[in-house]
Amino acid sequence: MTLIKSISGIRGTIGGKVGEGLTPNDIVQFVASFGFWLKQKNNQSRKIIIGRDARVSGEIISQIVSGTLRSMGLDVVDVGLSTTPTVEMAVVAENAIGGIILTASHNPMEWNALKLLNEKGEFISSKAISEVLSIADSNAFEYTEINSLGSYVSNNNALNEHIDAILSLPLVDVEAIRSQNFKVLVDAVNSSGGIAVSLLLAQLGVESIELINGEPTGIFAHNPEPLTENLGELQAKMQAGGFDIGIAVDPDVDRLVLMCENGEPFNEEYTLVAVADYVLSKEKGNTVSNLSSTKALKDITEKYGATYTSSAVGEVNVVEQMKATNAIIGGEGNGGIIYPALHYGRDALVGIALLLSHLSTSNITLSALKKSYPVYEMFKHKINLSEEISLETILERIKDKYQDFTLITIDGIKIEMPEAWVHLRKSNTEAIIRIYAEARTYEEAKRIALEVCDLLA
Repeated sequence: MTLIKSISGIRGTIGGKVGEGLTPNDIVQFVASFGFWLKQKNNQSRKIIIGRDARVSGEIISQIVSGTLRSMGLDVVDVGLSTTPTVEMAVVAENAIGGIILTASHNPMEWNALKLLNEKGEFISSKAISEVLSIADSNAFEYTEINSLGSYVSNNNALNEHIDAILSLPLVDVEAIRSQNFKVLVDAVNSSGGIAVSLLLAQLGVESIELINGEPTGIFAHNPEPLTENLGELQAKMQAGGFDIGIAVDPDVDRLVLMCENGEPFNEEYTLVAVADYVLSKEKGNTVSNLSSTKALKDITEKYGATYTSSAVGEVNVVEQMKATNAIIGGEGNGGIIYPALHYGRDALVGIALLLSHLSTSNITLSALKKSYPVYEMFKHKINLSEEISLETILERIKDKYQDFTLITIDGIKIEMPEAWVHLRKSNTEAIIRIYAEARTYEEAKRIALEVCDLLA
């Protein structure tokens, strides 16, 4: 059993002993603490938004969360089976004081999580998370009395409102998309993407849509992280022909991964690059991605005469850096697109709309688009985090060995070399250490990453 508390929320496996997994007791404690924290920060409203992906545990957890929030005196608006970006936008649309998304994102089905949002529909800061956890540790929350219990209502229109907002964006060219008569194949990994992506594509004028794993059962047909190695069925069908683009999303639809018409992976790192290329071609502005994302975004940004900056890993960190630099597009190399013209959150749906607009207005295939970008190859490695591994000791070894290179230490340690980089950090969502490296060839990236791995022994 596992329970992880980080800037990505409260995440754990279902079952086990209290304090060692995401048990009902733990859910009540953390939700009550968050509700209490929200009430301290906001005196004018009591409304809070909740929503979930299709995980088997989702409905049960939703009932626990809803009951706990109402016992805190908060009025719950439940958007039900939905997407993370939809819940984020609903917080603002409903003028709520916060929100909770019930999803463990790319983690397997035995996991679930509480993603906590502020009144802007954005993930709460690391400082805020610390305050909530402090309340939970000391049980310093209080439930409300009988006359002040919160209410409960359902909102079944949040996804439609989300899609309407996407369609109204100036850079989303619905007519150009409709004229292309795209044939699209979607792997929705048995979650809410089967509903959300299909609805979006239909509204964009895509008439030929085929779903793989489209039934939102929450029993994932494969590892739900949308990486090439997990998308064998999608790739095989794309290779067989008949489709213009393949789309894969994760269970909560905040990550977008593409497959070319010939079955060649577009590479999740290049989703943001392609969308940024389109946005920057229409509007001058800066970009941001995290330290573990491809250098190709920097190359594309500088081609348009704009400024690229990097942030620590984690959506909240990317958003903070985007606001600080007035970035008009940003995100993470895992397929996470953040487009502030819509909202400050990773959103696969807006990514799809902008990407299809790019292909349509350029009259280009996805494989040809991929060939137009700088070529970098990334090697992604992870090792289990054990008590025997001291991150402090490892970081000192790395600083000593690579002292002649630029070292960035805002999140683990990143070593920047003339034609490559490697980044080592502790994961926010799993009990692992991630080691990512990028170079002009896969072999060189792998060599650099494994060289750093040797320092962990």
